[in-house]
Amino acid sequence: MSKSTFLKGAIWLTIATFLSKLLGSAFRIPLQNIAGDEVLGIFSVVYPVYMTILIITVAGIPLAISKLISTARAEGRTDDIYFIYRTSTILGIFTGLLSFILMFVFAEKVAGQLGGSLVTYSVIVVSFTLIFAPYMAVFRGFFQGFDDMIPTAISQVLEQFVRVIIILAAAVYLTNQAYSTDIVAGGVMIGSVVGVIISLIYLRIIFAKRKLLAQRPRYNLQQFKVWTKRILIVSLPICFGALTMALLNVVDSLTVPRQLAAIGNTEQELTALYGIYGRGQALVQIAVVFASALILPLIPAITKALAERKPEQAATIIDKATTFTHITSWPVAIGLAVVTLPVNYVLFGDTLGSDVIFILSLSALFTSFSVLTTGVLQGANRERAAAIVVLVFSIVKVVLNIILVGQYGIMGAAVSTLITYILITIANMVVLNQTIPFGWVKRAHFVFAGSSLVMGSVLVLIQWLFGTEGWSRGLTSIYLTFLIGVGAIIYGGLIILLKGIDRDMLQSLPFVSKFIKPVNKPERMS
Repeated sequence: MSKSTFLKGAIWLTIATFLSKLLGSAFRIPLQNIAGDEVLGIFSVVYPVYMTILIITVAGIPLAISKLISTARAEGRTDDIYFIYRTSTILGIFTGLLSFILMFVFAEKVAGQLGGSLVTYSVIVVSFTLIFAPYMAVFRGFFQGFDDMIPTAISQVLEQFVRVIIILAAAVYLTNQAYSTDIVAGGVMIGSVVGVIISLIYLRIIFAKRKLLAQRPRYNLQQFKVWTKRILIVSLPICFGALTMALLNVVDSLTVPRQLAAIGNTEQELTALYGIYGRGQALVQIAVVFASALILPLIPAITKALAERKPEQAATIIDKATTFTHITSWPVAIGLAVVTLPVNYVLFGDTLGSDVIFILSLSALFTSFSVLTTGVLQGANRERAAAIVVLVFSIVKVVLNIILVGQYGIMGAAVSTLITYILITIANMVVLNQTIPFGWVKRAHFVFAGSSLVMGSVLVLIQWLFGTEGWSRGLTSIYLTFLIGVGAIIYGGLIILLKGIDRDMLQSLPFVSKFIKPVNKPERMS
């Protein structure tokens, strides 16, 4: 496969990952509108635990398989390609069945740790996804090993699209049939199962059509042992790196409901409160997805620069990624925080928990920086340091949740999240500065922050002058659109006026550069 074809596939995979994450975050808004805060709360409690188990069984497998197959192809070892495929298939089926059995059998105990019996059906239903997901991951890795990213990209979007459609359709049907909250929550989880199955079917069809396994040599137990060891050696570090960030969400799932119950909330009340918390999480995730779309394409370049012993080039890339994060994250965090009331009303139908969403909106800034700095550490071959940082502050978050939720209820969880991501960002920056020294604070960063604060102040003033009390949801939507437009004009105008960004910087932005034509400087006459 040519280099241009490979790069094209990589771009499609990046776009597919972005769309998948966006769909996976944004659908929570209509889910809450259809089924209410209790169902969103149950979903928000269960899903991080499911994702953690999924990461343990799946994460690292596609990349491990793709690396091993790519190496075997380069060295002309066609027999080994088949051995890798057979071994990974057996591992995928085994880990899938084992994780399903464990989660299914212990569903009630897991539910008990997550807040009570209302969660049980959701845990049972989502456990079926684990049967198919590891097997599906094998095919994604297989195609990537042949430098073909398109099947993986399509399967990711297909999985999320089907999942979201089924979730929302199930929510509409079950809610209209007046089923109880736990049944509705369990029903919407079917979307995850169907999404994975459809994606697996698609990959199997493409696999059968491509006929990439030209040879099928004899396979025995010795081959299984050899390749199992090699696959695990590559996949386990990747799995651990992916698991660390998910731990923070699991900490919330395991501690927040229990603390809410400890201060006197019933199961129904704590799931509703966690649903309000889930509103803020959904908005933050959407904000971080957009920031990640600009940041993540730069991370592999850091690894390449360091491998070529070009620390100055790596520092330049990190500086660029940091600047991009400042450009996007400051206005999103400040803007979302100051328009929390109209956003909450327009998206979720009421203003419950607006104070919680306000705090979580501010955390979007530091969540973006945590994603950036963790990714850069991984790119700089400091995966262990990145994992240790998140593990340490996951423990800190447990302590903060116990103290703050016990004292302030669900607001305490939001404050705990904000503090934790601030600490992770600081710790990552300290480690990074020891690895690749460079200036973290620049004039442009103050321009982005200051412009965002001015923008936020103007939006607060407008809302103070023109209150929306008694307005319909539709009219408030128009008002919110106006506020967003005003904010964008103020922020964009200020960063250009104050020279926080110039044409060269715009041209270096991923995706944005396609719309900015370079200026041809006239040659000097000799």
